[in-house]
Amino acid sequence: MDYLQTISLALIQGLTEFLPISSSAHLILPFKLLDWPDQGLAFDTAVHLGSLLAVLWYFKVDLVSLAQAALRHAGGESSQESRFAINLLIASLPIIPIGFVLKDVVENELRAVNIIILTTVLFAIALLVADKVGRRKKAELELNWRDALLIGLFQCLALVPGTSRSGITMTLGLALGYTRESSSRISFLLSIPAIAGASALKAFDLLESSGPVDWMGLLIGVLVSFISAFVCIRLFLDFIARIGFTPFVIYRLILGALLFWLVT
Repeated sequence: MDYLQTISLALIQGLTEFLPISSSAHLILPFKLLDWPDQGLAFDTAVHLGSLLAVLWYFKVDLVSLAQAALRHAGGESSQESRFAINLLIASLPIIPIGFVLKDVVENELRAVNIIILTTVLFAIALLVADKVGRRKKAELELNWRDALLIGLFQCLALVPGTSRSGITMTLGLALGYTRESSSRISFLLSIPAIAGASALKAFDLLESSGPVDWMGLLIGVLVSFISAFVCIRLFLDFIARIGFTPFVIYRLILGALLFWLVT
């Protein structure tokens, strides 16, 4: 890839990783519209690393506080914050074994454009219904183990390209009665182990592959995805309580229609 492609794809990855609009659906567009080559495993690993660093940096204070609360909980001092940390861990667990078992199936059989179109549209409608019907009263610290487990199980649906990991976890949060901001914060915090696990698997595959590595291109990919993902998280949390999810639903429906037009 040339540097224009590198920057463009890293920007797409960084922006779409945390918005409920599906990064998979967007990464198909440059290849369909511009006939760009596949970005390759090394670049894919790099931009996911950039996204991971962005969410870690944005929530660094929260993560330190949650870790300290969890340690105090282990010492017998329970609190709402420590229980929230434990429930986040519960929500993070299902995708690890399921993602590992289904990795090859996802990569080889579920990346078809028709599947991405279907999931882009279907889960857009699910998000709209959850946003309109959900009570939107619970705060993130009210997360209990049952809700955490449900969100974690539904997060596994994001293994199917086009679903959107952020979209499906926010949808469940809204459906379970959490506020828009709380659903978003839970989703972003859950992205940390999910992205870290996916990046580790990609890095492992990368170590087994051979061939030249464009280190400058990888560095640009990490930096651009980091900056764009950080800005995306910041703006999203600032505005989601006011704008709601309807604009993202409309966008997903238009995206699905565009992809359908491109492949027919």
